[in-house]
Amino acid sequence: MPKRVDRDERRHRIAEALWRIACDRGLDGASLRDVAAEAGISLGQLQHYFRSKDEMLLFALDHIGELATRRIRARLEALPGVPAPRTLLRETMTEILPLDDRRRSGQLVEVAYVARAVHDERLRRRAQEGTPMLRTLLAGWIGQAVDRGEVAADRDPAAEAMALLCLVDGLTTYVLLEVLPPAEATALLDAHLDRLFSTPPSDTPHPDTPHPDTPRSDTSRSGTGADSP
Repeated sequence: MPKRVDRDERRHRIAEALWRIACDRGLDGASLRDVAAEAGISLGQLQHYFRSKDEMLLFALDHIGELATRRIRARLEALPGVPAPRTLLRETMTEILPLDDRRRSGQLVEVAYVARAVHDERLRRRAQEGTPMLRTLLAGWIGQAVDRGEVAADRDPAAEAMALLCLVDGLTTYVLLEVLPPAEATALLDAHLDRLFSTPPSDTPHPDTPHPDTPRSDTSRSGTGADSP
């Protein structure tokens, strides 16, 4: 068991070195030797844990998604009482937006993955896996808001969930490019939720509102839910 723990820790350390490189200069120019140097190990040691760059990239993609999912889940579980659907939507989306240095770094890593995944079928397939899960999660909350009378009955929860994901994707891009400051991106997200919700969320928990939860992986456009350690 101790050997297994040490192996997992070393693989995570290598993944985090890869993220730092991706954040600084993207993934295309990152060789195995570069990642080994960043992780403080030899190339031979790195190849003991990952036989190829593709294997390392897929592991790092999965790991960053798991970390992001844990952080969103912890944020939702820390909310008092039984949160209303709008609160769950806003807390999840603001955790994805690059509103501080930690989330900005995570999204820079994500951008590097997206750029590579466009031309890498294996990464693209893995990146696609998380979107349906997140869309289903958001659609469930929007559907509950419809039942509570907070969202108009003629709204399609699945379509609205996808629109919300696309909005946050666009806001993320413009914040990273410094077209928008984080505060304005948050205000635009709130304005969208204002338009979606026909009435303010009730302060009284609805009996049909479940305890917040998140899917096992992936909370963003590439399915990574990119977040930095």
